[in-house]
Amino acid sequence: MPEARAASAALPQPALEIASGYAFGGPALDLGALLWDGVCLPDAQVRIPLPMLNRHGLVAGATGTGKTKTLQLVAEQLSAQGVPVFLADIKGDVSGISAPGVRNEKVQARAAEVHQEWVATGFPAEFYALGGIGHGIPVRATVTSFGPVLLAKVLQLNQTQEQSLGLIFHYADQKGLELVDLKDLRAVVAFLTSDEGKAELKNIGGLSTATAGVILRSLTAFEAQGMADFFGEPEFDTAELLRTASDGRGMVSVLELAAVQDRPQLFSTFLMWLLADLFHDLPEVGDADKPKLVFFFDEAHLLFHGASKAFLDSITQTVRLIRSKGVGVFFVTQTPKDVPADVLAQLGNRVQHALRAFTPDDQKALKATVKTFPDSAYDLEELLTGLGTGEAVVTVLSEKGAPTPVAATRLRAPESLMGPVEAGTLDAAVKASPLYGRYAQAVDRESAYEKLSSLSSPSSRGAKGPDEMADEMADEVKAPARKPKDDPSVVEQVVGSGVFKSLARSLGTQIGREITRSLFGTARRRR
Repeated sequence: MPEARAASAALPQPALEIASGYAFGGPALDLGALLWDGVCLPDAQVRIPLPMLNRHGLVAGATGTGKTKTLQLVAEQLSAQGVPVFLADIKGDVSGISAPGVRNEKVQARAAEVHQEWVATGFPAEFYALGGIGHGIPVRATVTSFGPVLLAKVLQLNQTQEQSLGLIFHYADQKGLELVDLKDLRAVVAFLTSDEGKAELKNIGGLSTATAGVILRSLTAFEAQGMADFFGEPEFDTAELLRTASDGRGMVSVLELAAVQDRPQLFSTFLMWLLADLFHDLPEVGDADKPKLVFFFDEAHLLFHGASKAFLDSITQTVRLIRSKGVGVFFVTQTPKDVPADVLAQLGNRVQHALRAFTPDDQKALKATVKTFPDSAYDLEELLTGLGTGEAVVTVLSEKGAPTPVAATRLRAPESLMGPVEAGTLDAAVKASPLYGRYAQAVDRESAYEKLSSLSSPSSRGAKGPDEMADEMADEVKAPARKPKDDPSVVEQVVGSGVFKSLARSLGTQIGREITRSLFGTARRRR
């Protein structure tokens, strides 16, 4: 019998009604104990049904209210029940999930308040770093698989430039010119604007010199910031995120982003690539007993900031459809208004930490947040500004898929280390991983750059090589991008039908293998 029902006689009637909404019979994650009228009621436990974790969620709250510890608490319990977890570690303090926690007065007091049997426990973890920058196994993507839509966002291209970039990818896909790293893309752009290359695109709209120059300058600036390492091979296989440890617990994949936290456009878009790649590869599973993976998307507002309508539509569609593939996505941000309404509507599980109301904008955000919750027995405006650290307002989906009553909750304490592990320990864990040898060393095999170099090398053809053409093009075009001379309707028609809507590409004429593209234009060759 669930604890809330066993102690029903001791609960005030309003609290009893709330607690009864969390008295699930099947496997569930324990979040904490109900708060009512300022008192913690440990006999009324607030929980999330395990099968509902693929219905997505939101963890929100002001800085310093305990969002990271909530992620750690949920990740621990998912791992314990055999569910793999992905965590983006923005501040560099999530690595402690791999080590047992430290019992102290605060932990003991919190455990006693919520009737938690606290046992110091470490969980199986793998540590990754984008491009190997930071402590972790390098995570790279090829330019081909990253696709034109995500790359355009990273490069901060406008709509016309994004469409032209899609045309470049379309050509490379057709001709079997694999875009492994950024120099491959530079080479293809330079070739297509050369006298020889212009004829290649004559029948599908062409590529203006001005737009090509903007793309090349953006690539040059991108590389100058040290970001070229994120693209290349060996490309990370997102199936690694779905593994379990030898003892059956789910593997916690921690992507360290502290070393690149000053490049938010890059890491937020890379997180979306990971999610889109999973969507592209995973089969449909319908409603499963537990998720295949729960993916925590930290600093989610960075993903949506400045995004085009087409980009937001793709996010919405991915979130809507990936649930049936067994993946749950939790967006982590400060307020629900950071997430577009169409995405927010799909987030059935909510953990809202405290909000501040110091300014008129804060007060507006507070009122907007309250409106996103179901009707409640609480005064949510007052409650949300008065919550302490490690307390939150919770509503989740019941085992039947219906929203549970809004519950103010004092959260449990994580059982793993609430802080980073030492750098030496972390490095040793990374190098001991069986994945380290697979991804640590970058490989530069023959791809578009080498193929085009052999076609246009000065010695064999009397022409300039791709690097020289790219550098000249980037230097030549100094003015801001103008409307391409080519009829834009032709380019839009080709890109719209061939890149962004068909979700599939032509057969590579030189490699004979199909490249299919998902909602974001991401691609992975058939394995």
